[in-house]
Amino acid sequence: MVQTETVRKEFSQRLAQACKNAGIDEHGRGVAISRALGVSSKGVSKWFNAETMPRQLAMQELAKFLGVDPLWLQHGVNTEESNVRYVGPKRDSAKYPLISWVSAGAWNEACEPYTLKDIDEWFESDAHIEGEGFWLRVQGDSMTSPVGLSIPEGMIVLVDTDKEPKNGSLVIAKLVDANEATFKKLVLDGGSAFLKPLNPQYPLIPINGDCRIIGVVVEAKIRFV
Repeated sequence: MVQTETVRKEFSQRLAQACKNAGIDEHGRGVAISRALGVSSKGVSKWFNAETMPRQLAMQELAKFLGVDPLWLQHGVNTEESNVRYVGPKRDSAKYPLISWVSAGAWNEACEPYTLKDIDEWFESDAHIEGEGFWLRVQGDSMTSPVGLSIPEGMIVLVDTDKEPKNGSLVIAKLVDANEATFKKLVLDGGSAFLKPLNPQYPLIPINGDCRIIGVVVEAKIRFV
């Protein structure tokens, strides 16, 4: 949503008023907020100058720091005179690392597939994860379907390493003769098992003791930046 100049200006006025009510000196309020929220003083200055507004999580933390209602701070809504009610701050979601397909294929092997300190990208999710979780970025078009469920290249998928795979589950699997993991739909037909691409142009992959299921995909989303 595009923030209009009027919306930003009205927010900056409420922010200044909240600081005053909280007893924060005008000349030190930027530094105080910067330290409390762990954000840059330059960014806080833009809030006061009506150049930008905080993102949602920062808005919640800012309201908590100043002791005001987040709805009032962000929108000027007085919840005591409105049918809108504040239900509490946004809960922090768990964060999981984005790893490579090679690392995914090596998951749970004798050698550690990666170290946390080497991972630059972590993404949040509120999905229930039974075991350890990690994100993968979809490669290729084998899971791009012309109809129904489609997970195109570029999306990121969240993998639960302890969730039990069932017929129809979307899984991350490792074939013994492959160097990295693969993303497919698990199909159980009688006594046979297959890895099925969602793209009908790709063939079924029969599996018979030559495949290890690493985890079940529980969420998929796309990021543009």
